[in-house]
Amino acid sequence: MPDTTFDVIVIGAGPVGENVADRVVQGGLTAAVVERELVGGECSYWACMPTKALLRDAAALRAVRALPAASQAVTGPLDAAAVLRRRDAFASSWDDAGQVSWLEGAGVKLFRGQGRIGADRTVEVVSADDEVTTLRARHAVVIATGSSARIPGIPGLADASPWTSREAASATSVPGRLAIIGGGVVGTEMATAFSALGAEVTLASLDGILPTVEPYAAELVAESLKEAGVTLYPTSGPTEVRRDDDGTVHMTLADGTTVEADEVLVATGRKPNTGHIGLEHVGLEPGDWLQVDQSLRVVGASGTPVGDGWLYAAGDVNRRALVTHQGKYQARAVGDTIVARAQGAEVDLSPWGRHASTADERAVTQVIFSDPEVAMVGLTQQAATDAGMDVRAVEYDLGSVAGAALHADGYRGRAGMVVDTSRNVLVGFTVVGPDVAELLQAAAIAIVGEVPLDRLWHAVPAYPTMSEIWLRLLETYGRDG
Repeated sequence: MPDTTFDVIVIGAGPVGENVADRVVQGGLTAAVVERELVGGECSYWACMPTKALLRDAAALRAVRALPAASQAVTGPLDAAAVLRRRDAFASSWDDAGQVSWLEGAGVKLFRGQGRIGADRTVEVVSADDEVTTLRARHAVVIATGSSARIPGIPGLADASPWTSREAASATSVPGRLAIIGGGVVGTEMATAFSALGAEVTLASLDGILPTVEPYAAELVAESLKEAGVTLYPTSGPTEVRRDDDGTVHMTLADGTTVEADEVLVATGRKPNTGHIGLEHVGLEPGDWLQVDQSLRVVGASGTPVGDGWLYAAGDVNRRALVTHQGKYQARAVGDTIVARAQGAEVDLSPWGRHASTADERAVTQVIFSDPEVAMVGLTQQAATDAGMDVRAVEYDLGSVAGAALHADGYRGRAGMVVDTSRNVLVGFTVVGPDVAELLQAAAIAIVGEVPLDRLWHAVPAYPTMSEIWLRLLETYGRDG
């Protein structure tokens, strides 16, 4: 009989669950993970990796075509079939053998099946043939089950067999016509990808295009989508969807417009995967997002930890920051916290302490791989103002920076920073433009390090690079800022 008692049990073997388990094993504890689908999770097979593979060829082609001499060497459209084959490779052809091997090498035990909490420190694993294995944790159980696409209650939509991000990321062919519902990250990225692959794309949203980013970035992405041939209805979401017997999708918008498509992609947000994991056995509501404290222990409505503090939640399920890298950041924090508490050591929950997940509130990084890219960290001007900060924001035309002008003819981009004037430190940064993702980490370091602006003057950017945008933003803010 296999060992069924471990120091830590993790429900969910996506990147967050994998990192929690690895972290606690490195700390000297034993760990098991429970997974009902593929080890590696959403990011490896249906999100980060395959979607960026879908986008990369188009971005490279765009970069070449922005250089007059190089563009002469490029003829014809993208080879969509080749793009899909490369995407398949980055999704490991939806085979998790490599990830399973990594777990084994890390000393983590894998149990296949649906994990559910049965009682305190107890997890039941229900296999595909309904066999139940009961696992017990000496110290902690960590919920890392992630999230899945939310299907809104639009009449007829559920019956129209819509795509979610999963179907889009794993599509075996490019539809002739694709209708997208939602103007957020998934909607704009997939509009970028499928329009470049030859689809006729229509995007409809009630909330606008990228409504949570700085307006100057959202406007440039919307303008670029239109130039790429995407039809946008940014303030007229669908009121009804139906699919004919011949497969044609008919989507009626709020303004009366009718859109016909071969497939419809729903990109209107996420819901937590907490509906079947036994939350009712610890006094929580199945299907809800999980509330956590700064050490990521699950807390109830009163704000006190569940039980004696043995239950944790990391990644999407706690709704702090629904991006993979922040989930992995949480995994490192929660793994170290569990090890420290198991060893009776002090847990540092100071604002930037090792065990506190404070970057989820102050320094979330995100890149939207649309054309152009949007890279951002920290707070937007609106979010900072809503948080009660006294802030000043400045912007600068990235295209006028020498490095960007050299990068591509007719380069269009913009960058901005948000400064907390009471402390004279950066609290937000957003840049939009082709190939700007790698500019982001410098801003993240400035925010996390709370570097005063007068110190940033001494971080001299190399010329001629796009990083010179930092000098131009400081000059715009003012030498005495």
